[in-house]
Formats: sequence, C-alpha cells, structure tokens
Amino acid sequence: MLQYTLENEYTERGYAIIAGTDEAGRGCLAGPVVAAACILPRGLIIDGINDSKKLSPARRKALSDIIKKQAISYAISLATVDEIDEMNILNAAQLAMRRAVAELNPQPDLIFVDGNIARGFQVPAVPIIKGDSISPSVAAASILAKVYRDELLIALDKEYPGYGFAKNKSYCTKEHVEALRRLGPSPCHRKTFLSFLYRENNENQIIKQITP
Repeated sequence: MLQYTLENEYTERGYAIIAGTDEAGRGCLAGPVVAAACILPRGLIIDGINDSKKLSPARRKALSDIIKKQAISYAISLATVDEIDEMNILNAAQLAMRRAVAELNPQPDLIFVDGNIARGFQVPAVPIIKGDSISPSVAAASILAKVYRDELLIALDKEYPGYGFAKNKSYCTKEHVEALRRLGPSPCHRKTFLSFLYRENNENQIIKQITP
C-alpha cells in the first residue's frame, strides 16, 4: 500500500496543497497524450491504488470511480495529435500535465510530476522517477489518465475501425503495424511516430523504380 511519505515530507517544508500529475499514451502511435492531476485528502487510504500499469482494466476503472468521488480535486486534459507532431511527445506530455494542473480547484502550491522532467509549471514542481509507484497523489493521477485514454481509444476504434484501437489502445503491436501497412495511417495517427512506415514505403518505391 502506498504511503504519503513524500507528501508529508513536503508538508513539513511548508507546502499545504500538493497535487500529483501523470500522463498516459506517451509511447502510442495514435491518439492524444492524456494527463491527469489529482489532490487527495492527506491520509486517505484507497485499497489497491498503485501505478496504473500494474492494475487490470477493471480494477483501474473501479479505482478511478473511487478517486473521482473522494479526491479534493482532480482534472483530466490532453495534448492533441497535431501538438504532438509539432512539439514532440515529451513537450506535449508536459503541456497536457500543465493543462490538467491548471484546472484544479483549489490550485496546488506544489506538484509531484511523474518522471524525471517538470517544465513550465506555474508553481514549484518536483519530478519523481516512478512517482506512480511511490506517491498516492501521482498514482491516482496515473489511474485517472489511463482510464480516460483507454475509453477514448475505444471510441476512436469505432470511428477508425481496422486498427484494433479498442484492444491495443494504439500501442505498437504486431497487429497494429500490420493494419498500418494494409490501411495506411488514419487522421488520428501521429505522423512523427510512423517514420518506420514511411521508410518502408520509400524503400518499396525505390525498388519499383529500379526493377526492370
């Protein structure tokens, strides 16, 4: 069970309202990157809360519902596919997290950011490597972001059938890559993530040109 060790440590340093933030979908081939931010009542025990990747989809959904009911504040935001292609996935993920934090009410005076980078936040932000396995605040944000993005990909699967988004959530699975080769990219695919596909197409075109 995750403890509020970090939260308590920074409270003793004078920070009263601490939020955790995390993103989901950073390594995917399609869809936005989704971020959540969450402020939990200090000491709140939610059985099973942990890094969202360690939980089953059903458990994540159940915990997401509990977090939404018991959090002091939470917010979910995203950065679009166009923003990802324009500014790269790292900057887009940071943007999505800043957007989520900006929607919190009350506003935190300290933020725990999952990972090793925290850029551009309006209040002090502390990057925490594997924060979703250490801090309940970050773990809660991780769960909220993952559940929201999974549901978004299920909806995109209906809009763009054939890629298996409902199953693969747009990660680079064998079936997803095969669908890309067969169908080509959809409008919700990240162009900057498909260099392997364009490289294959260029190589095939060159072969056609030089083959008698």
